[in-house]
Amino acid sequence: MENEIFNQLYQVVLSRREEMPENSYTTKLFKAGLDEILKKVGEESIEIILASKEDNKEHLVYEIADFIYHLIVLMVEKDISFNEIEKELVRRRK
Repeated sequence: MENEIFNQLYQVVLSRREEMPENSYTTKLFKAGLDEILKKVGEESIEIILASKEDNKEHLVYEIADFIYHLIVLMVEKDISFNEIEKELVRRRK
């Protein structure tokens, strides 16, 4: 159940890349290209750092969710699956 939302979001982002529906923020990111996606990943990581300095867990959770979304957009853009990430993490445990 915990990973289900990540897989669902990945599938939604993947479908946005394939279908490119108008008025979709995800479509806008894919059309803007890799540099814009990387910019957003960087911005979101900074926002996590700043939110971590606050005493507001709800804000930090919000920023982490934004980061994960943009990271998934990057994963789809670079054709990286959660299975590949999982395999790498398992490899590191050994």
